[in-house]
Amino acid sequence: MSLNRSLKTKGNLSGKRSVMKRAERLEKLIEDGKFKKGEQSPLGLPKTHVVEK
Repeated sequence: MSLNRSLKTKGNLSGKRSVMKRAERLEKLIEDGKFKKGEQSPLGLPKTHVVEK
């Protein structure tokens, strides 16, 4: 089964991400003091939006 032409992207495979990956979120939350490593469970972390630069 082939992919419809309208669904293909033209070289823009790495689109803009709206949220960070788990490791990036942990780093950000630790920096902000909202997560304590070893004391809290890493399950159910809040989503951290990517800030545009």
